[in-house]
Amino acid sequence: MSYRAAMDIGGTFTDFVILDEAKATTLTGKISTTPANPEVGVLEGLSQFLPDAKDVSFIVHGTTVGLNAFLERRGTRVLLVTTGGLSDSYSIARHDRKELYTIRYRKPERLVPRRDVYEVVERLRWDGAVDIELDEESLGPVIEEVRRDGIEAVAVCLVHSYVNPEHELSVRHALERACPGLSVTLSHEIAREWREYERASTAVLNAYVAPRVEDYLRNLEDGLRDLDVPATLHVMQSNGGITTAAKARRQPIQTLLSGPVGGTIGGAALSRVTGRPNLLCVDMGGTSFDLSLIIDGRPTVSTETELQGLPVLMPLVDIHTIGAGGGSIAWLEAGGLRVGPQSAGAMPGPACYGRGGTEPTVTDANLALGRLDRDSFLGGRMHLDTDAAVRALHSVGPQLGLDDLSFAEGVLAIVNANMADAMRTITVKQGIDPRDFALVAFGGAGPMHAVWLAQELEIGEVIIPWSPGTFSAWGMLQTDMRHDVVRSFYRPLADLAPGDVDSLFIQLQEEGTELLHAEGVPAHDHYFARSADMRYVGQEYSVDVAVGGAVDLDTVDAAFHEAHRVRYGHSTPGAPVEFVNLRLAAFGRIAAPAVPFQALGDGADAALGTARAVFAGEAHEAELLLRDRLAPGASADGPVIVEEHGATTVVPPGFRVTVDPYGNLVVRRSE
Repeated sequence: MSYRAAMDIGGTFTDFVILDEAKATTLTGKISTTPANPEVGVLEGLSQFLPDAKDVSFIVHGTTVGLNAFLERRGTRVLLVTTGGLSDSYSIARHDRKELYTIRYRKPERLVPRRDVYEVVERLRWDGAVDIELDEESLGPVIEEVRRDGIEAVAVCLVHSYVNPEHELSVRHALERACPGLSVTLSHEIAREWREYERASTAVLNAYVAPRVEDYLRNLEDGLRDLDVPATLHVMQSNGGITTAAKARRQPIQTLLSGPVGGTIGGAALSRVTGRPNLLCVDMGGTSFDLSLIIDGRPTVSTETELQGLPVLMPLVDIHTIGAGGGSIAWLEAGGLRVGPQSAGAMPGPACYGRGGTEPTVTDANLALGRLDRDSFLGGRMHLDTDAAVRALHSVGPQLGLDDLSFAEGVLAIVNANMADAMRTITVKQGIDPRDFALVAFGGAGPMHAVWLAQELEIGEVIIPWSPGTFSAWGMLQTDMRHDVVRSFYRPLADLAPGDVDSLFIQLQEEGTELLHAEGVPAHDHYFARSADMRYVGQEYSVDVAVGGAVDLDTVDAAFHEAHRVRYGHSTPGAPVEFVNLRLAAFGRIAAPAVPFQALGDGADAALGTARAVFAGEAHEAELLLRDRLAPGASADGPVIVEEHGATTVVPPGFRVTVDPYGNLVVRRSE
């Protein structure tokens, strides 16, 4: 026996997908997340769902521990070490205002206050040549502060270290020698690019979450050993690939979006299988609503982003997140109804969970409207309390002059509008027509709201993939090992020969190969993708352009103009162009083959009866179907409620649901 296991921690539930390689079958499961000690829930779930932990051959994990530590400002205190004379650069940041018309605008708060920034005597020139030798004695105040206040982490960002890291490495050696156990982050290892402020910001964020992520992964690895799991723990990265837990502990910033990215990678796998190149993926869980795009079969990837106004330099899958989920709380503000971003979370959870929650949530509204079955939630392992849900709704509804069912539909209308507006942010506002996409909805709550979201954006087709409640965890089994390496290459294209570019790519490929070898990936499973950050001469922003194996500068130039046109709606062919950075993604093949849906019956016993459900203020008798027994080709006209372990799909009147050859539910408007 051999199993491949994936675990994804969400705000409310922790999801599990276990692939039995011998039988080519897949087991899925959910348990409540344990926020205080997330690893406890993971280990409990593995004990419950794994037939035998000793037979696990591969295990991967998506975690939001680092992201939550940052968002909730629960990271550690960090000291920042900079080049002498430049200690104010991190505090000053950039001079642009993120919100132009906000009268009382406040610059985003830094993670390191000015008093915790220290200077060290050293200086490198722009080409990496040493101008002032490093004086290790100037680190004395840093060492003293670490010892006096028990500092856990230090970030080091020295000017031009992305060209020559010698001084940063020496600083780390000196700090670790003087303060054993100190977590030291070097900017050139996290973001080997120019732009000192952005590089410092990225290094500081890595140091800020490092102790929390390191402790969590170490505890999880210890727990896996206690369960006799022999496989090396892997972690999903923000760039869409995976890495070992040992590497993730050294660069925890790479795990910030590891949970939501799994769903995007699953969407890319679904795109390949179904032949649909453009997908809008929406993941609605208990706490958040995550959106991403698959364009031409690939997820969109950025080389930098901002988190709460702080820049981060690293390749990552483009994901837009808002606070909207099944646990989002409905509340009143100035006489108006709001839904989210506050969430009931895993504890106490929505009122219908019976754990002490009293405030109305989106899940309570769905249950009161008959769109959830109280006895089949989580495959019958959890029974929902309809009376508690109605009481929670009644605590707010009368204040708006609404009966309980009207208030419940109002809650859903508002949360749907919030999610639809987020969908427009990554499509319409970026010049992308959502009508050219199919909507892929997953997460525990996504399939209940998918049809209404598609209507908001005039999307004609909704796809509910196999096991939508655990789809993000499944996606983690569909990706490969990945490491990204980058070098600054600030050169005009007109002054270059193809060999100038190719020689640097060869160096990057050698570095990527070493990283893959260090994680045990054999050479025959290596493959690489080249790209370059390019821009028109004089521009501030750049565009990422794919570069083929054989460098042809004319082809690269034409590709840049086309990429600029697609991204910004215009281009200027013939205008001078320059390189900014060269990038290489090094991949190691370890993905599991996608397991097709396997119907448990011929559809004859899929009907479970009917249920009273409310749509647009009217009660309907909705047909209840068990998804596991729906055979490919089966179809039904709404209103239909399709139940399965971990999710419920709601098909309102006027729509038709069909099971495609791969087991996906495809919902379209009735003829």
